[in-house]
Parts: sequence; structure tokens; C-alpha cells
Amino acid sequence: MTRTVLVINCGSSSLKFALYNQSVPKPVVTGLAEALSTAEARIKISHSEDKNKTTTLANAEHGAAIEFILTQLESRYCLTETLMAVGHRVVHGGEAFSSATLITDEVLSSIQDSNALAPLHNPANILGIELLQQSYPNVAQVAVFDTAFHQTMPDYAYHYALPRTFYDEHAVRRYGFHGTSHHYVGLATAKFIEKPFEDCSFVSAHLGNGASVCAINKGKSVDTSMGMTPLEGLVMGTRSGDIDPGIFSFLLRKGFSGEEIDSLFNKKSGLLGISGVSNDMRTLEEHAEKGNSDASLAVEIFCFRLAKYIAAMLVSLDNCDGLIFTGGIGENSSNIRAKTLALLNNLGFEINETANKQRGPEVLAIHLADTIPVYVTKTDEEFMIASQSAAIYEHEQGA
Repeated sequence: MTRTVLVINCGSSSLKFALYNQSVPKPVVTGLAEALSTAEARIKISHSEDKNKTTTLANAEHGAAIEFILTQLESRYCLTETLMAVGHRVVHGGEAFSSATLITDEVLSSIQDSNALAPLHNPANILGIELLQQSYPNVAQVAVFDTAFHQTMPDYAYHYALPRTFYDEHAVRRYGFHGTSHHYVGLATAKFIEKPFEDCSFVSAHLGNGASVCAINKGKSVDTSMGMTPLEGLVMGTRSGDIDPGIFSFLLRKGFSGEEIDSLFNKKSGLLGISGVSNDMRTLEEHAEKGNSDASLAVEIFCFRLAKYIAAMLVSLDNCDGLIFTGGIGENSSNIRAKTLALLNNLGFEINETANKQRGPEVLAIHLADTIPVYVTKTDEEFMIASQSAAIYEHEQGA
């Protein structure tokens, strides 16, 4: 009987999932539940051999959405008999986890201890874990952490210039995120250039509504743009990225509450805040082409900040086997890639304009000959979670 692995990624108002056969690198079914707890709540399920099907479940919460999804999967894939593991994306693992981990009561408690470090993400991740534990109590539940890949950063890269007590007593440090994606595209690009990953050094740029860059030196993360929370670093869809910390106290003196400022920086800033139009890069590029100066400014700031961070990441590398673009923007916007690389010409990056406009393969080289390599690599975080979860299951079976 074919064994299966289910991947669950719970957000505050959404839920992504994918089901893999143990021996198949592509999912047999994927899905997305959106706008949960609202009248527009809906679930889209895509089977590999069928057309997409969207079902409206008005006001459905996470529990109802998961129950619906599992009913659909059970009827077609007999999860009760085939499911060997459930892999959960967990955004923040603090310093406690440097790899995927079988979820026990102690592990779950440790994840809960990191809630204060990721209040918008970890509680939703925990909810998904608890719901799947209830549905499949005898199936291995595995946590795969966004922060785990970055636990190899040296101390001078993750410490803030604050009194040591803030690290010792409150765990204030840089953690980094998108680790599963940076790890995956590093492995995929290393395979493409036929070089062992542990001998490779890349700058990886994961660009989506959330965005970060990572310096990978000899197969290990040694620096990244996100910090203690996913707010630090690049300009993002609704997050400000780097700002002067003094702005926080300035706004407090102006009468804004801490909650209002937190919401401003996380939900109302970034591309959305600059443009006043959208947090979606596709929409902004369309408005910029039509002459919207605020949309154009948002695009320019995004590329400028990205180029600065890519240049900064080179400091942490012994050499550079290539720059990797990935994520929704990184994989699909030839314009953003071209604008960013134009700002990096003096460092040895030169784009092949014809290649940059192409689509298709898992890894695409878009640089000119005899320049620093640049690749567009499709990320697959769900596959990474599934493969690590299967490995944990097999290890436990053999223990």
C-alpha cells in the first residue's frame, strides 16, 4: 500500500495543505483555504489529475476547514490506512530547534514558549498541530521550523548591539525566517550546477509578500535579512522592513499606541503603504506602467533595498557560486530581477535579458557568460516539509 505524507501550513486566516505519496516528488493534491472566519471563507482543492474545485464554506473556522479537507482526502486516499506522517510548518522555533522534530508534549510546549516571538504565526501553527493530533492521534506529527536552517549563523551575525542581558534573559537576537525555502533552493541549485551543496555558497533571495535574503556559505546559513521577527530587512508586501527604531518612540510621543504602531509596521506599510494601491507586485507593476508615481516609487524602493541586502550578504561568503531568485516575485517578475541586477553591475552581476524573460525549468540561468551566476529557482517548501517529515517517520520506525 502506498504511504502518504500530509503537509499543513496554518495561517491566522488561511490554511495551505498538500498530500504526497511517499515515492512521488510532486503532490497528488494541494489546497488552500482562504478568508477563514468570514462570510467569504472558501476552500480550493486541486488533484493532480483533475481540475481545480472551489467550495464556499461561509464563516468556516480552521476546525471546520480541516474537517472538510480531511473528509475529502479520506474518501479518495484512505488516510486512515495510508497516512504515515503530518508535517507542520512552524514559523518560530527560537533557539530550541535546528532541524525538523517529532512533536511531543514537550516540543509543543516549547513551540508555545516562542509565541511571543511570532504572535501572528505560531498560535495558528499550534492550532493546526492540535487539530491534526485530534484527527490522527496515532500518526507521527512533525514540526518543520522556518528558523531552523538559520541556527548555523555565527554569533556575530545573530547578536544585536544591546546589553547582553536582553539575549540571556529574553532571547532577543536575530533568528531569520524562510529557512525551508532558502534551504530547498540552495539544494536544487547545487544539483543544477552539479556541485555538492556543502561546497556551495549562494545568496538566496526569497521574494513574496514576505521577503528575505540569506547568505549560504558551504551549505549553511551564515546571515539573513530577517531578525527576531519577520519584520526586519527587506521592504515587503505590508511590512516596512528596516526602519529607524526611533520612529517607534517618536510615534508613541505623538499619541499612537504600541498596538497601533505594531499594526502600522506589519500590516499597513511596505509596498502597500508606499503605493497606497496594493501589496501585490503584479498590480503595482501594472499601475507603474500606467504612470502611477507612487506605484513606481514602491517598485524602485523594493529593488534598491533588495540590491543593498544582496551586496551585504556577499560579505559572509568565501566565494559566490550564484545569486538565486525565488518566491512568487523572484520567480515571476523579470522586471524586478532586471532592475535589481542593474544596481549590482559594479559587483560583477550582468543579466542575460533574453534568458531573464523565459519561463519553465526548475532552475534557469539568467546571467551573461563570465559574470557572477544568477539563477531563478522554483521553491517548494511543501515538498521540503514532506520529505523531512517522512525522514523523521522512517527514523522513528527504525529506532
